[in-house]
Amino acid sequence: MLSAYADLRRNVRFFWYRADKAAWFFAIFTACVVVGLVYSLQTVFAYQDARRERQRAFHNENLACLARNVYFEARGEPIAGQFAVAEVTMNRKASRLFPRTLCEVVYQQSWDPLRKRMVGAFSWTEFKKLPEPTGDEWQRAQQVAEAVYYNRYTPQLQGALYFHASYIRPDWAKEKRRVTRIGRHVFYK
Repeated sequence: MLSAYADLRRNVRFFWYRADKAAWFFAIFTACVVVGLVYSLQTVFAYQDARRERQRAFHNENLACLARNVYFEARGEPIAGQFAVAEVTMNRKASRLFPRTLCEVVYQQSWDPLRKRMVGAFSWTEFKKLPEPTGDEWQRAQQVAEAVYYNRYTPQLQGALYFHASYIRPDWAKEKRRVTRIGRHVFYK
């Protein structure tokens, strides 16, 4: 066993002294470069895949918030009213006066000095527990949200940022310019 090991060492040493070292260094250097490139490409592709997945999750979350807003604010309204609610929500997202994401816009709260508490921008967000959206109305709300979110719908309410139900008279409405009434909602700029 010891002599086999000594023979192997002698053969490796003899091979090393006789070998063209420049060719070996070139081969080792080339192999290192190729391995480095393969690793770099795998890292880049993995990063891009993770980024795409985060972006897809972000869009899905915002789309779900928009659909929930359409569902809870306007599910009993005509389809034009549902599109209008979705459009106002998107207009708020685009405005510097409101938060930057749709979910932040939908769930935004502000202090109401009359009620002396935080109130939601959309009334349904103030409820602790809501039934899970289902049925044809939910499917319609999702379709409306997708059409508005992905710009497959021609905007009808350019610049409209506010709305309320026609059966209430909020104080802030006096300060806004009325755009239109659709179903049971009145829209303002």
